[in-house]
Amino acid sequence: MSGANRHYVLAAGGTGGHLIPAFALATELERRGHHVALITDERGAKIPGKPDFLPAHVLPAGRFGKNPLNWIKGLRAVLQGRDMALRLFESFEPSAVIGFGGYPSLPALLASTKSGVPSLVHEQNAVLGRVNRFLAGKVQAIATAYPEITRLKPKHAGKVHLVGNPVRGEVLQLRDEPFPAFTEDGLLRVLVTGGSQGASVLSEVVPDGLAMLQPALRSRLQVTQQCRPEDLDAVRERYRSHDIPAELGTYFEDMEARLADAHLFIGRAGASTIAELTAVGRPAILIPLPIATDDHQAANAREVAKKGGARMIRQEKFTGKELAKQIQALAQNPQSLATAAHAAWNCGRPDAAKDLADLVESFGGDELMDVIRTVEPLRDEAAIGAPSGAAA
Repeated sequence: MSGANRHYVLAAGGTGGHLIPAFALATELERRGHHVALITDERGAKIPGKPDFLPAHVLPAGRFGKNPLNWIKGLRAVLQGRDMALRLFESFEPSAVIGFGGYPSLPALLASTKSGVPSLVHEQNAVLGRVNRFLAGKVQAIATAYPEITRLKPKHAGKVHLVGNPVRGEVLQLRDEPFPAFTEDGLLRVLVTGGSQGASVLSEVVPDGLAMLQPALRSRLQVTQQCRPEDLDAVRERYRSHDIPAELGTYFEDMEARLADAHLFIGRAGASTIAELTAVGRPAILIPLPIATDDHQAANAREVAKKGGARMIRQEKFTGKELAKQIQALAQNPQSLATAAHAAWNCGRPDAAKDLADLVESFGGDELMDVIRTVEPLRDEAAIGAPSGAAA
């Protein structure tokens, strides 16, 4: 969209899942000549990847746990953060405020409502989060990453715009690269991660599951696995005892390069993980985090599993035997793995950052864009079950 540059405030914090799409949007808006500021919390300010041009304002956000005694303290922090955001708005004069969910976005969005600044929220998961549910009636638009969103009230469905989940530019560059060659006698490169903190269940199950593969496939394995620091030695010994070559680490700085080389991903079903897998087109075996709020990781896996780009295994059924069975089904021949890769690729939304920026630019200028409004029906409060065709 052409026109004079504007000011926008992005509100995100807590985890990389909220901040990665915020950073991607900030980069696109800055490329278009706009000025962008970030409101976050102390935790969010430490998340790596923030663009150098993006000033960060750390505000108290407050948290609301299950204990009602903590609510007063949380509310006091939110109101303090709202007042600080209002003072920022007086000098920065934003055309709109964009929230990315989580409690750190709440003060800025409440400030936008109080000051009359237009606002919208972006939901990374397939379940509308608690803060975004609370704000749904107050914002002008709800940008979503999936065509089906649960916990969304029907009266708010008219605000929904399907844009996808913005991913890092380094990952997006891999979208037009071909799926790495996988032949009858070539290596099968497996990438295993469990989110930013790793996952002990993967450390316990994956090595033994890989060892149960048929010898013709097992002998060709090359594994890269992210582990918790306390799990490293035990996992290394497991792979050594199974005679499976594996590179282990607690964090890989070149994750996009490892994703580029991988034939198969095994890990959690966080929103950013799904967005990157589908952007690049990598088959996956997904084990949703069972304690995720509203079981949102299972919902995140639904679309790509339905389309054949992934298999989903619930953690209570995640055994070595089940893992080996699903890997064998995906990698039984080179074509089946390539087909799953293409199915995952077809679920990708590579223009997410651009489409979200288009929607954001429509505030303070032209009317809200309708070209990216979702035309698929949204499900209200539907129970989340295992995707059809996926492993239960």
